[in-house]
Amino acid sequence: MAEGETSLNGLELSKRWRDAADCGAEMLCFVVEQVPQIYCLEVESNSQEEEEVVQSRLLQPLEWFLFGEDPQAGLEKLQQGSASSQLCGRVFKEGETVYSCRDCAIDPTCVLCMDCFQDSVHKGHRYKMHASSGGGFCDCGDLEAWKTGPCCSKHDPGAATAMETDECVLEPGLHERAQKLFQVLLRYATDLLVWEESYELAAELQPRVKEDTYYCVLYNDEHHSYDHVIYTLQRSVQCDHSEAHTHTALIDKEGRRAVKRGKLRSCQQAKDLIRSHSEHISLQPLRVEILHSAVMAHQSFAMRLGAWFQQIIGYSVGFRQVFCQVALEPSSEGDQPSLISRLMLHDSRLYKGARKFIHELIFCSLLMETEYKRRFAIEFTKHYKQLQKDYTLDDHERSISITALSVQIFTVPTLARQLIEEGNVIKVIVDTVMELLSEHLDANHRFHFQGYNSDKFFRIQVIFHDLRYILISKPSVWTEELRTQFLEGFRVFLGLLHCMQGMEEVKRQFGQHIEVEPEWEAGFSIQRQLRHILVMFQDWCSSDETVLLLSFRECHRALMRCNNQPFQSEATDYYMCKHILHVSPYKVSQEPVSIHLPISRALAGLYVQLCYTGAVKRLHEFLDPESCDFTWFAEHPLRCVVLAAQVSAEMWRRNGLSLVSQVYYYHDVKCRDEMFDKDVIMLQIAASKMDPNHFIMLILQRFELFDVFNGSLASKDQELLKQWNRLTEEMLYLLIIIVGERYVPGISHVTKEDVTMREVIHLLCIQPMAHSSLVKGLPENESHETGLETVIPKVATFKKPGVSGHGLYEVKKECLPEFNPFFFHYSKSQHSKAEDAQKKRRTQEGSDKALRPPVPPPFCPAFSSIVHLLCCDILIHILRRVLQRAVEDRATYWTEAMIQRSLHLIGQGLLEEKAQLGASTVEQVTFDFSLKARTIGSEHRKSVFHLLSKMTALPSLEAQKDMIKWTLQMFEMVKCLREKSSPAASMSVEQTKPEEIVPDKDKAERKRKAEAAKLHRQKIMAQMSAMQKNFIESHKMLYDNMPESSQGEPVASRESCAMELGELCVAVGPQRGSTPAEREVLTCILCQEEQEVQARSPAMVLTACVQRSTVLTQCRGKTLANNETMYPLFMPPDLAVGTHTGSCGHVMHATCWQKYFEAVQNTTRNRLHAELIIDLENGEYMCPLCKSLCNTVVPLIPLEPLTLNYENAELVGQLLTLPRWIQILSARIKGLKSVAQGPESSSETISDGDTALCGEGQPDFRSILSFGVKEPRKYSDSIAEMLVVCATTVHRVGLQTGPNELCPAVPVMSWNTCAFTIQAIENLLQEEDKTLFGSLQNRQLAGLKAVVQFSATQRLKSSQAVIQKHFTDMLGALLPTMSSESTPSILEVDFFHLLVGLVLAIPALYQEEAVDLQPSAVSSAYNHLYILHLVTMAHMVQVLLSSTDDTAVFGGEEGEAERAAAELYAAVSQCTGGLRSDVSGSSVADRVRRGVTPFLRCAALFFNCLTGVPPPEELSSTTVTSQGQMEALCSYLALPCDVFQLFQEHRGTVFPLLQRWCGHPAVTKALKGEMQTISYPRKRNRLIELPEDYSALLNQASHFQCPNSTDDERKHPTLCLFCGTILCSQSTCCHSQLDGEEVGACTAHAATCGAGVGMFLRIRECEMVLMASKTRGSTYPAPYLDDYGETDPQLGRGNPLHLCPERYRKLHQLWQQHCILEEIARSLEVVNVMFAFEWQML
Repeated sequence: MAEGETSLNGLELSKRWRDAADCGAEMLCFVVEQVPQIYCLEVESNSQEEEEVVQSRLLQPLEWFLFGEDPQAGLEKLQQGSASSQLCGRVFKEGETVYSCRDCAIDPTCVLCMDCFQDSVHKGHRYKMHASSGGGFCDCGDLEAWKTGPCCSKHDPGAATAMETDECVLEPGLHERAQKLFQVLLRYATDLLVWEESYELAAELQPRVKEDTYYCVLYNDEHHSYDHVIYTLQRSVQCDHSEAHTHTALIDKEGRRAVKRGKLRSCQQAKDLIRSHSEHISLQPLRVEILHSAVMAHQSFAMRLGAWFQQIIGYSVGFRQVFCQVALEPSSEGDQPSLISRLMLHDSRLYKGARKFIHELIFCSLLMETEYKRRFAIEFTKHYKQLQKDYTLDDHERSISITALSVQIFTVPTLARQLIEEGNVIKVIVDTVMELLSEHLDANHRFHFQGYNSDKFFRIQVIFHDLRYILISKPSVWTEELRTQFLEGFRVFLGLLHCMQGMEEVKRQFGQHIEVEPEWEAGFSIQRQLRHILVMFQDWCSSDETVLLLSFRECHRALMRCNNQPFQSEATDYYMCKHILHVSPYKVSQEPVSIHLPISRALAGLYVQLCYTGAVKRLHEFLDPESCDFTWFAEHPLRCVVLAAQVSAEMWRRNGLSLVSQVYYYHDVKCRDEMFDKDVIMLQIAASKMDPNHFIMLILQRFELFDVFNGSLASKDQELLKQWNRLTEEMLYLLIIIVGERYVPGISHVTKEDVTMREVIHLLCIQPMAHSSLVKGLPENESHETGLETVIPKVATFKKPGVSGHGLYEVKKECLPEFNPFFFHYSKSQHSKAEDAQKKRRTQEGSDKALRPPVPPPFCPAFSSIVHLLCCDILIHILRRVLQRAVEDRATYWTEAMIQRSLHLIGQGLLEEKAQLGASTVEQVTFDFSLKARTIGSEHRKSVFHLLSKMTALPSLEAQKDMIKWTLQMFEMVKCLREKSSPAASMSVEQTKPEEIVPDKDKAERKRKAEAAKLHRQKIMAQMSAMQKNFIESHKMLYDNMPESSQGEPVASRESCAMELGELCVAVGPQRGSTPAEREVLTCILCQEEQEVQARSPAMVLTACVQRSTVLTQCRGKTLANNETMYPLFMPPDLAVGTHTGSCGHVMHATCWQKYFEAVQNTTRNRLHAELIIDLENGEYMCPLCKSLCNTVVPLIPLEPLTLNYENAELVGQLLTLPRWIQILSARIKGLKSVAQGPESSSETISDGDTALCGEGQPDFRSILSFGVKEPRKYSDSIAEMLVVCATTVHRVGLQTGPNELCPAVPVMSWNTCAFTIQAIENLLQEEDKTLFGSLQNRQLAGLKAVVQFSATQRLKSSQAVIQKHFTDMLGALLPTMSSESTPSILEVDFFHLLVGLVLAIPALYQEEAVDLQPSAVSSAYNHLYILHLVTMAHMVQVLLSSTDDTAVFGGEEGEAERAAAELYAAVSQCTGGLRSDVSGSSVADRVRRGVTPFLRCAALFFNCLTGVPPPEELSSTTVTSQGQMEALCSYLALPCDVFQLFQEHRGTVFPLLQRWCGHPAVTKALKGEMQTISYPRKRNRLIELPEDYSALLNQASHFQCPNSTDDERKHPTLCLFCGTILCSQSTCCHSQLDGEEVGACTAHAATCGAGVGMFLRIRECEMVLMASKTRGSTYPAPYLDDYGETDPQLGRGNPLHLCPERYRKLHQLWQQHCILEEIARSLEVVNVMFAFEWQML
């Protein structure tokens, strides 16, 4: 009924509006009237109810008006005629995963959402994935964004019909109504969002009655933290913490929130309080405003209209076009801009929610339509400067600023061209930057950033991104308009560079150290922003010859205009070697110098482009050659290089770290291509244009070495000599670079690929590197590409990683000749590392150590004259000077590095000459380096050649001998080429070298032979070592089973003993083998003293860690709370939570450990955040040797040597049958009860059932003692004390209770940890397919033996009465006559735990009042035998009853075992009446055998550790069949080979028991399916299956919905690897209470799923989290690797990732071996924790 009224109402209203003269005004009146009646009626509105009212009373009438009929019907009609849009347009949330295709995207900003990527061709390409910062949208369907595959299968137009949607025409009436409706509502929304009056509304929106209701509204800002706001709210508006927290979270999310509703006065008071409280905390008060309820109501509805607009626009392309038209049409009120412009210009004053509303509206409308996107781009560019100015003053992040939309506009190639042509957007952007940075200009019109505002400066830098977007794709066709506008923009950009040229000059500090470090980071951050922009400008210029020449002219003019005059004094003449250099004097060490020279460097870049394109031939048409003074061009870059050299020579130490940092970045990969590299190019340009002698004289002059090489300048100042030497090294290095560095397209004929290849070779010559390290070492282009993938296969081989580490690339051998030890991109450390690595490699190969210069590619014609630097007089003079100083051996005047560089230069000269002689005739070659090197100075035997010959005999240059030798050989080779003599003649020439070389040659030969002999020895030693290792590996068992310090004797005696006993390998019963009497002598790891392990000696202890575990659980997530009645005495068969005790196998004296533990406690308390690593309160410490985490110690107890008297045992066996044994036990237990309870219970008699079981002749109370007793073993006090320590820890950890050594559960927990630890080890061995014995590591074996012996001995420290009670209760599970009401059925007990408990508790029955007794060897043998038999039979019945998944199997061989199995099955079936009858004996036999095998394996391990009887060989052999192993197990445990025979042997005893077992109500329930049972063998727990491709996981995470939250804010989906649950971590929405403390979802989940231990994969971060408790956790690499064998935390690199099975297996082992706790402690120990991370909130 209500609905009918509403629709009638909507229909009537829409008719009334349509008939009205001014329907817009009518609609507005309706909205004005309705809105205050719906919104802001109370403090906390019910959003759901409010939404329903808005829909029915406001939005439905508007939709009726729009469609002119029922909106549902109108919508159906509309959708029939239109198809879906080709564009996806999904707007990204912050943190959402987006994909970019490196092969097909036009630029890196072109991205796809998860769904489109999964359905696109790009999935098979080289893609990248990363987390969105929010605000962008999916480019699927945008033809301009992709080279290929622009659409996914969902958005692919396919049929032509889809393309028609772009011209979707609405019927005229609908179009008109839509236009009217959008005009009214969009203007209404705009007016309200930009409305700044708090108390009043615009005249047309005024309510009839103005109420006195106001809201105190708190706005979001970026100055105050969460805690500040919560604190302020609690004190200002009297709300509790949770309410304040809710307010704060919503303010942060939405941008504002009403925190108080009331009268004006009370709101004013709240406002004043909030401001004053927040001012106390930080200097800025919070922004608070008081809004009238009507203003608040209308603004709320305006926001609601945003979602409604999106919904309506989504219905049809026609609606979208109408909306765009309305948004962009100029206002009728003259000076007012369009509605969208008004919203944009007001953006920085709006709160977060309103901004999101506007941005999403723009995304779904204007940016989805090509024509309107163009018009919007023009509007955006028109207001660009104002928007950016507002953004710099705004305090919100860029992702929620309107300026972030630039990436959607400027990256579209056609739009970018249009905006350059029509709006000269380059000029607009650069002018904006200049205007914003103008406050930092100094008197010389250069930037000076001292005291800048870093936040504002960062915001200004962001504008450079827009310039990069505009230039991202260079034009293929140039129009005249584009040329003009681009050059205009370039001219303005040069104006910006002009302000940077020579900025922040530095002057060398003399005398005292600089007091205040000057600001340098700002300049370099601008330089880094401009790095790609400069390259892009050069690329744009080079794509058109005219533009290139004109821009070179502009750049030249800009450089000439720079007013930083280079010289302060007149030019003078400098003379050297008959050459005169006319230049002005300038000393870098005394005058101001700047490292920022962007115009000089841009000119160098453009000149190289001119040479590369060949346009340099036309340069004279545009520029007067006279005006190109290359000496002057090179001046500033040369000063810069000299500055770096002087800093390296430590001449500027007093200038502080700022200069060192600048020089570091000048050479660093992030800046060098537009700094150091361009300076080198400018010097090469100058070298190609100047006389080579003059050029080198200029370099000497600027390096301040002119006088050093010109006269015999001597000094006794050691500091000065050291400086000269360092500067000489740097100067020679610069010459090597200028002559040898030719890998620049345009300087020589190389491609960009060749350049990258050379960079990669040199990086790999340092050491083998991971892909990510190579990427970091290579410069990126504007698309963040390095070109590495295309070249790496050519130069390197890939070495896959193991289970840790990462894949490495190694340089190919054939690429090594390209290695240049003086590669100009090497840092000092890289240079020395590469040199050492290559010398080492050459030594290993048996080559000489000479690191020859590589043969460079020839220069292009424009640069070919550079090589003449090598043969000019000045260089020969310099080389002679350097070599002469070495020959004279004046230590302080030369260094080895100088000689190394000189030899390299000589090598370069000789290689150049050789190349030229090989290419032309001798007459044509003008390059005469070798001739000058031989002749100049030869009259005094001081030519370069003679000096080199003398140097071979210098002992101080031993390291350079090989290089000198190679250089001399090169001289001979070049000489032969000049003389055209044959190689034979060349050899003879080598024979007749100067006499100094001959003795050296012999010496070298002797040295070579010695090296060869040494290598041979090393090889043999390595072989022997490998053989030894191999032997140990293949005989691992032999080594593993030997005690740490085993003596020869005991082993021998054990062998002879075994021989005498006829190789008895039986651990249970009367045929039990003897316990070998071994002496075990161990060394304490703390005091290093040896001690034999003896019962009476002071205790020796083993480090151990006790922890709760769910590794074996059969019902993950179940806790033990509901089983408290049974647990811990009876372990449920699902093993929900066990207690595991593991050890690292290190031994200490108990006293040493106590001292160490006290010391650890004292020192650790003072460590920062030590509680994160070790929990002192719970007795944790790190093993002193291996740093494993431990929380207790297990005392080492020696095995008691036992030998059975087999004749006695046999006699006893005749008397002590199973029925008799049960009878005797029953009598003993009853007697003990009567002693405990007093005389009244002694009248009890044995029930009929017992008589039936026990047969004739009633035993008495002491019959049990008649089969042999002995005195208990005595232990030292310290062993007794350690027993208590260990037992208390096991009890405390296992039951999560306080320490209480008197608790009756203490002995039970000791037995439980023994049983569970054995089960965990057996499970591990089974899973890894290892043998039961001989496969364990020594530490595991030692730990296991110690735990078993501890559990067996712990009984002595507990009340015997308590243990007797436990024994009676446990036995009740097997003998129902002794059970009580709480005794569980055989389906509710884990029988291995029961076996261990019974075996370890039975000695307590022998306790007498006056005397301590324990069973003799024979008594124990029969006790163990019958307990094992009973438990095994009960377990077999349990297996039969629990298996429900059988199919009827008939046929197969029916042997004796099968018949016995069938008989047992029939008996059980008869007892229960609920089993199937169609099951064959063979299937029963097979099922039961498989089901009991784990139990028997565990029992074998247990009895082996308990008795020390060696197992049969079959159990430690991998070749034995499963049948053979089963037989060996049964024989070792004294069970019949066919376990079913047990029922035949004990038929009379067992069948009555069988009836009792099967008659238990729980069994009946289980068979009816009312109770869950565990099937055997238990399923093995594994970590969940993970998808091979990581993007599948990301896809899963993208569809994850938080169960407790409805908002679409970013979540951190986190996957539990134990059970596969996806959790919402690090989010307040999923916090819960655990033990009265608030914890995050992961911590709460780990408490139930892993007993506090967790292994989680944070999907969006691609990172593992290991958790061990509420307060402890650590991150761990995810098991996903990229193609280069590297993990990618936080998806920083974004390469495709694939699952690495080996690493996942390692994680699985980490869990199964209970090493998670240890791994966390180790990782925390390594990382220096400065700030504690709240793991419990994860």
